[in-house]
Amino acid sequence: MSEFEFDTEDQQPVSKGPKPPMAYRFRGFLPVVIDVETGGFNSATDALLEIAATIIEMDEEGMIYPSETHFFRVEPFVGANVEPAALEFTGIKLDHPLRMAVTEEHALMEIFKHVRKAVKSAGCNRAVLVGHNAFFDLGFLNAAVERTQIKRNPFHPFSCFDTATLGGLAFGQTVLAKACAAADIEFDGREAHSARYDTEKTADLFCSIVNRWREMGGWPPE
Repeated sequence: MSEFEFDTEDQQPVSKGPKPPMAYRFRGFLPVVIDVETGGFNSATDALLEIAATIIEMDEEGMIYPSETHFFRVEPFVGANVEPAALEFTGIKLDHPLRMAVTEEHALMEIFKHVRKAVKSAGCNRAVLVGHNAFFDLGFLNAAVERTQIKRNPFHPFSCFDTATLGGLAFGQTVLAKACAAADIEFDGREAHSARYDTEKTADLFCSIVNRWREMGGWPPE
């Protein structure tokens, strides 16, 4: 990215009353689950084809849960590479008449609008990306932000939470489907590799692990 905004103490939101508990859970970060489907593995050259975001909220007992999901099919940017093997893997048909894809800028602006609203509502200072193998999703998100020159990116530019790592810790499983099975989360392999489906299952897995830690007394500290 051309510019990074680092979180500092003076970025903490000013509040006239007590903050919601989410503001304290992840040091002022609001978890937002992101999944992307792409035309390859190189975020600089390969197309972003789908993106979905699920916002995480917290109840009065300190348990987190998935809230609203925002999903867009995305038009490949001009000059983007799309590998045939990637389309075969995801099942995406770029010429499908009902695909109804939008530009990268439109998709990101809409998602960021909802994320910024959620960050403010939670009393947090910015969003942190949650993903399964999160470096991949964050790389494509940052590349798209760079291409579109969007200035108000609510996500931290390099910090992220990875459910592959957390799944390995909690269940000994790093594959999303297997980690969900270990967490007793229903997973339909026929629906996998859709950004919406994978985002929502990743959100379920993240909440399951964080809430189990909460039930074991891991947060809040006494």
